[in-house]
Amino acid sequence: MSASADAGQQQAARLGFSSGQVIQEIGYDDDADEALREALEAVTGTELVDEDYDDVTDGAIIWFREDDGDLTDFLVDAMTVLDDNGPIWVFSPKAGRPGHVSHSDIEEAATTSGLHAMSTFAIAPDWSATKLGTRGRGK
Repeated sequence: MSASADAGQQQAARLGFSSGQVIQEIGYDDDADEALREALEAVTGTELVDEDYDDVTDGAIIWFREDDGDLTDFLVDAMTVLDDNGPIWVFSPKAGRPGHVSHSDIEEAATTSGLHAMSTFAIAPDWSATKLGTRGRGK
């Protein structure tokens, strides 16, 4: 395995996905990080499914840029087929990159969707990852 593939596997593993899980990908475009996508498929052993997938998913990744429209809509779409408590990750361009989305904008969309931002970190050379989760009662 190459050094970049190994790094991609490590980053994908940080997202908490595991073998056999079905991950929905929303907002894919030609600027998406291919090494990260391949690493996610390697970790789960399944291909990423697109926004037209209508069966239950174990998690979702959303590539979201400033000009992509309303993030709340993307989140609601992801939650439609998401298994209970499955993670949703929003990948947005890092600060200073074209299409950067502020953390407060991601938090606002999450809150509107009934979610909350849990953690954010660099996931790829041009992308940050923000984990969103449900607001569980008494947890």
